Amino acid sequence: MNCNKINLKEGINLHIINTNKFKTNLLAVFLTTPLNKENVTKNALIPMVLRRGSKQLTNIEEISNKLDEMYGADFNCGVDKTGDNHVLKFYMESINNNFLPEKENLLEETMKVLLDIVFNPLVENNSFKNEYIESEKENLKQVILGKIDNKSKYAYERCIEEMYKDKPFGLYKYGYVEDLENINPENLYEYYKTMISECKIDIFVSGEVDEGAKQILMDNENIKRLNERQPIYNKKSERADNIEKERILEEKMDVSQGKLVLGLEVGKNDKEAKYSALIYNAILGGTPTSKMFQNVREKEHLAYVASSNYIRHKNNVFIRCGIEIEDYQKALDVIKIQIEDMKKGNFTDEDIKNAKSSIIAMIKSIPEEQDSEMMYHFGQEISEHKMEYDEYEANVQKVQKQEVIDLANSIKINTIYFLTALEK
Repeated sequence: MNCNKINLKEGINLHIINTNKFKTNLLAVFLTTPLNKENVTKNALIPMVLRRGSKQLTNIEEISNKLDEMYGADFNCGVDKTGDNHVLKFYMESINNNFLPEKENLLEETMKVLLDIVFNPLVENNSFKNEYIESEKENLKQVILGKIDNKSKYAYERCIEEMYKDKPFGLYKYGYVEDLENINPENLYEYYKTMISECKIDIFVSGEVDEGAKQILMDNENIKRLNERQPIYNKKSERADNIEKERILEEKMDVSQGKLVLGLEVGKNDKEAKYSALIYNAILGGTPTSKMFQNVREKEHLAYVASSNYIRHKNNVFIRCGIEIEDYQKALDVIKIQIEDMKKGNFTDEDIKNAKSSIIAMIKSIPEEQDSEMMYHFGQEISEHKMEYDEYEANVQKVQKQEVIDLANSIKINTIYFLTALEK
């Protein structure tokens, strides 16, 4: 595999993806820490504060000017959920040294600037800068409140929230408005220091990377200051509650179109089951030839959008539909028929062939995008299971119809969430 993992310190790893497919080098720092209600809003706020300035580049203007000097390098950051972990992500992309007009080591400079932003923040009186904290708290508040703007995404998030109520995965990755008032420059900086000293740290470098990259990082002052650690993060994900009867939840809002989301629990939980689950999802709702698309949308005309997605880290399938509000029960009935058809094996060998082709095309596309390849290897790092692309393809290819049927019969509906209109 073209991803070489190097341990810099205990709990801190460098991953070098050597590739000559791109004219850019992409660098990333991933900070992985457990998802919990106490810290989810702080985690979401930290990248927003760090991007405002470091000790070396003290404000956005200085950072922007520095990026311009680096031939228009690009910086981005954010947060995501991976299993029951919160991942703080920082990216910097710059031109490969081979394509520069003059001989210089832009990769080294990119590493230096990125690590400075993440690990050497601007601090005043042993706290973050108050102006930056207050400004970014307001920005984060607007992000959280803006959750309802995309109704389809909102319904999906709400289904997950209800399905994983009082569990880590049910938390909104950007946190909660009510938490913001208790965050100040002092306590956020104290939390940042604790988090940085305990979290799992993965540094990725993708591009034409020479052997000196490791030494550059080892010599970097920010890396030298980091302590070794037994990283604190969740290696296993907590399952949704095992319920006897599906939960049905309805929420009213000023909408003209209903949003229906079903959260399905996959009973099979062994490593091999994920390949059957990928094919199950593709046939059910993951492709344009799927049962959801062909039957719920095209044949019955019950949905504007009808699809499904599989979350491997949680072993869940989510069905998502945009429907006319008065069609709720009919749409739900037709969706349940598709789920039952999967259990009965009412799908063809051609369906399996098309599903496999779609999944393998996705696998083959991974190394064509630097960020996709990076996230593939990061996912393997978190799951502690490395796999070559050809092995991944082979595991998909060898899945038999009966395995998909067996998996389908382990699946049950956990939560049905419906976003509907206000009563007139």
